[in-house]
Amino acid sequence: MPLLTPSAVVAALRAAGCVFAEDEAELILGTARTPDELTAMVDRRAAGQPLEHVLGWARFHGLRITVEPGVFVPRRRTEFLVDQALARSPGARVVVDLCCGSGAVGAALAAALGPVELHAADVDPAAVRCARRNIAAYGGHAHAGDLFEPLPRTLRGRVDILAANVPYVPSGEVGLLPAEARDHEPLLALDGGVDGLDVLRRVAGAAPGWLAPGGCLLVETSQQQARPAVETLARAGLTTALAVCEELYAHVVIGVRE
Repeated sequence: MPLLTPSAVVAALRAAGCVFAEDEAELILGTARTPDELTAMVDRRAAGQPLEHVLGWARFHGLRITVEPGVFVPRRRTEFLVDQALARSPGARVVVDLCCGSGAVGAALAAALGPVELHAADVDPAAVRCARRNIAAYGGHAHAGDLFEPLPRTLRGRVDILAANVPYVPSGEVGLLPAEARDHEPLLALDGGVDGLDVLRRVAGAAPGWLAPGGCLLVETSQQQARPAVETLARAGLTTALAVCEELYAHVVIGVRE
């Protein structure tokens, strides 16, 4: 098999429709350890697999996060959720990353806050395995199960930051997602029910019992869902706010237990 040159890698990616072929080629060339691995990685990317799954990692909030095939890829816009959490609770000592996926949010929070008690949970066993690797350096604990169910009961009333990057794509719109997400990420991490707010409602309803006084719940949502999401957190008894980053097209709904 002929050795792929950098220009050949760029050409293969460009032919496959990769808009940022040069940048992706640089990352793939820097990650592949052997010529055979390079060929396999280029083939996988050209076949439509997410770049992060091909590389085995994603850059998130200054960290290199391990991302295994089949696990939700952390989005750059979710860095805004991390920044909002840090701004509102800079002294947090107990952090929960719910619907954690790869554990990127929990890892980023722990990296910025210093020593914390960190717990992450997801219903997808593959995500939990991935998260366990990403939060191990911070002494974090990853739990498999539905939302709050697998968390230690000792956390009730003690959580300073509850980050919940819940699925929020309406069921009828999942088919409109880019193929990279639609075909290679778990449906459970994308589908938020008929209006996209099913999981958010469940999280909001239980959150006050887990938050410490002054603790905050942060949930990412879309522009269209932001107002009903704020109302949902308010009905749960939380003091609410909406933070928006136009550059990242990010909308984070925040609820504080007074």
